[in-house]
Amino acid sequence: MIAHPDHSVKAGLLLASASPRRRELIKLLGLSVETTSADIDEVPLPNEQAADMARRLSREKALAVARHVRVPPSPGFIILASDTVVSLAGEPLGKPRDAAEARSMLGRLRGRTHQVYTAITLLDLQTDRALTDLADSDVPMRNYSDEELEAYIASGDPFDKAGAYAIQHSGFHPVENFSQCFANVMGLPLCHVVRSLRQLGVEAGNDVPTLCQAHISYACPVFKSILASGA
Repeated sequence: MIAHPDHSVKAGLLLASASPRRRELIKLLGLSVETTSADIDEVPLPNEQAADMARRLSREKALAVARHVRVPPSPGFIILASDTVVSLAGEPLGKPRDAAEARSMLGRLRGRTHQVYTAITLLDLQTDRALTDLADSDVPMRNYSDEELEAYIASGDPFDKAGAYAIQHSGFHPVENFSQCFANVMGLPLCHVVRSLRQLGVEAGNDVPTLCQAHISYACPVFKSILASGA
């Protein structure tokens, strides 16, 4: 069950995620945010494509959280759920269960380009309106050495991440020549969130592209086109 304060939920967002990366990024919106987690089965359906899987799971997470909200929502109160799927040659790669699986995933990804899909679902509990948006990025992995791979596995970082890696990891640096939405690969494409919130009549309280680029030390070449496509 979701633990809410005793008072009514204020207008703002309820982020349905236990991911520390998402909880870190969501603060850049400048909106009131509460956090919880959604307990759903994240197993792919037979023959399910990665993009479809991300969309489905983000919607299921939002609905799972909505079923447990125990206080009347205030106007503007929105659930935000997100799901990220790493896809290599059409095969979804989940979170590794152990070091052997992490080693296999990282070995297969090495020196190749794969795709990362993050779907976000916004659910306005006052109106029952739901929006789902999808970010996708091509991610070129560098040709890291076996020694680098093993050191990264030994750090423990791969085990709670789809595809067994974090693009932002300062020691491993798994990706090279990347030129798309960095926050998407981290798990929460903020400009997609901004443009979806606008469709629900909600404006972010901050200059999100500027703060996002400063936060992750990345000059994003695609934020203008993402925001413009939602106009």
